[in-house]
Amino acid sequence: MPSYAFLVENDGTEFVGWQRQTNGPSVQQILEEAAAALNGGVIPLATASGRTDSGVHAEGQVVQIELAAALPPDRMRAALDFHVRPHRIAIRAAAFAPEGWTPRFSAIQRHYRYRILARRAKPALEEGRVWHLPLPLDSEAMHAAAQGLLGKHDFSAYRATSCQADSALRTLERLDVIRTGEEIHIFASARSFLHHQVRNFVGTLYEVGLGRRPVNWPREVLDGRDRRAAGQTAPPQGLCFLRVDFPEPLGWL
Repeated sequence: MPSYAFLVENDGTEFVGWQRQTNGPSVQQILEEAAAALNGGVIPLATASGRTDSGVHAEGQVVQIELAAALPPDRMRAALDFHVRPHRIAIRAAAFAPEGWTPRFSAIQRHYRYRILARRAKPALEEGRVWHLPLPLDSEAMHAAAQGLLGKHDFSAYRATSCQADSALRTLERLDVIRTGEEIHIFASARSFLHHQVRNFVGTLYEVGLGRRPVNWPREVLDGRDRRAAGQTAPPQGLCFLRVDFPEPLGWL
């Protein structure tokens, strides 16, 4: 059977995350059930380039599915996009997956963005997509603090207590804090991330932005390797999985 790679966008509000769960619908579940219509009624396995938590959004998730219907990628994209309705999932592109390729293990870089709305008025149009903070934040101090976290480190202080990764050693390539009008955007890039790592970065940098902690504090937390010393886990709705990079571009790029 042909193996397809799909570029997937989804609003995370209605889902319990990417992975199938017993307590509600997941993105994986909806995609697999929709893809059954293109697989002779048999529910296939959908594998993703990265798992997202409940409430987290995705603009550039990459998903692999083997399907019995041997359609050209453009037609397969349209067919799967039709069958995921009415859920807030969009199949943006499709390509034949290269032999031996997997979205998880072939990925060389993953990119996330976290959005903070720093103003007194609550969001109307962007509710569910930003962390609303009715307080002034020093984005320049947050950015300076973030630079101390770059590189290869043991990120035990920034992983969830429930994280199941064998090692907390990761290489953080980018952690930029950029103000855009009333919003503060935090961009993070690495080959892989620990559970809640980006949201724990944000919750820690938030303390610096408020002036409660000095610029060097997030690095001190990192070196201490104690999750209890870091800031809160920022809420999921501000986080979005932007894109994933592979050594060789897929057909839609």
